Amino acid sequence: MFDWANSVYNLVITSTIFPAYYEAIAKDSVSPDGKVVYVHFLGRKFVNTSLYNYALAFALLIVAVILPLLTSIADYRGNKKKFMAFFFTLGSFDCAALYFFNSTATLWVGILFMMMACICFWSSYVFSNSFLPEIAAPEDRDRVSAKGFAYGYVGSVILQLVCFVFVMKNDWFGISEGEGSRISFLLVGAWWLIFGYYSFFRLPNSVPAGTSKNNAVTEGYKELIKVWKQLKQMPVIKRFLVSFFFYNMGVQTVMLAATLYGKSELEIPVANLIAAILLIQLVAIPGAFLISKLSSKIGNFKALMWVFFFLVLICIAAFFVPKHAIVQF
Repeated sequence: MFDWANSVYNLVITSTIFPAYYEAIAKDSVSPDGKVVYVHFLGRKFVNTSLYNYALAFALLIVAVILPLLTSIADYRGNKKKFMAFFFTLGSFDCAALYFFNSTATLWVGILFMMMACICFWSSYVFSNSFLPEIAAPEDRDRVSAKGFAYGYVGSVILQLVCFVFVMKNDWFGISEGEGSRISFLLVGAWWLIFGYYSFFRLPNSVPAGTSKNNAVTEGYKELIKVWKQLKQMPVIKRFLVSFFFYNMGVQTVMLAATLYGKSELEIPVANLIAAILLIQLVAIPGAFLISKLSSKIGNFKALMWVFFFLVLICIAAFFVPKHAIVQF
């Protein structure tokens, strides 16, 4: 159910409504040919979509820096559940705070809380993922994991449809389209918070790896150093982590940039973009179970390799998609 709670951030804030809303609001000037939109931020002039991607990249860099230490502290003290709650609570309020981003004068609000929500989403997600070995036996983990992803896709589609009503049928409520988008950000915050705590109260408490009452940060560093020393003795894990770094970098780039790429580069209308992304969520529901079934028959490694193979082919094909090619997109 935690996927049900936090996947609305991934769909509404990362993929559909917020990117389109941001591009419409973050607009100070336009190039002579009308194709490039500029915005001023921190005394500098940026292409508005570039600023969006810079902000996301910086947020993910912060995640990369803080998480190794925080997870070490959580393992040592056995309080990863509290860390998870802290991040999803703060993240939900960050999403709600995007309501106050309504012009270039409040651009800093949009950038700051978008970055904060990103940091909180990925941080809470890491802690929630770590519960899988504690709530499922080895033979059940593929099935439980697939069910979690499926719940996430279903939950996010439900709230996305509610948000669409406010955005597309704003006249029903006597509000503007922009106001409908901002209400969507409030709904994401409330959904993430309510269902996050539904999950929180049902997860088990973790057993601490250490017993020392010394400074948590100091003990976290010690735990991190201990793990690093162990990794150096495990070449398979080292290779896996390096490969995961590059794989994850590619996947996240596609996920985070796809909507703005489709809108700015391919010039696909927002309505078509959102329909395509909704379709992705619906296809992903049976997809999660199918890949789980495939894993049970040929093993996780082979199933992953097949998924990666097709992912690479799709990314290469996407490079050649011409403008306005809605079906190919």
